[in-house]
Amino acid sequence: MCRSIKTLRGDEPATDHDVRAAALQFVRKVSGYRQPSRRNTEAFDRAVDEIAASSRKMLESLQAGPKDR
Repeated sequence: MCRSIKTLRGDEPATDHDVRAAALQFVRKVSGYRQPSRRNTEAFDRAVDEIAASSRKMLESLQAGPKDR
């Protein structure tokens, strides 16, 4: 996992900016691109959008309670 991706589940709800930033870091790591080529931009951006949406849905579905560590 990327070290720059922070845990978004916590006392305060994650902002859309935080969720998107985490999704972007994940896609960069998986794809190997910091900035995709023009022909790969659409697929890259779509992956970021899909992962951000899935992450938001998961965060909203998690049960409230203390973190397990």
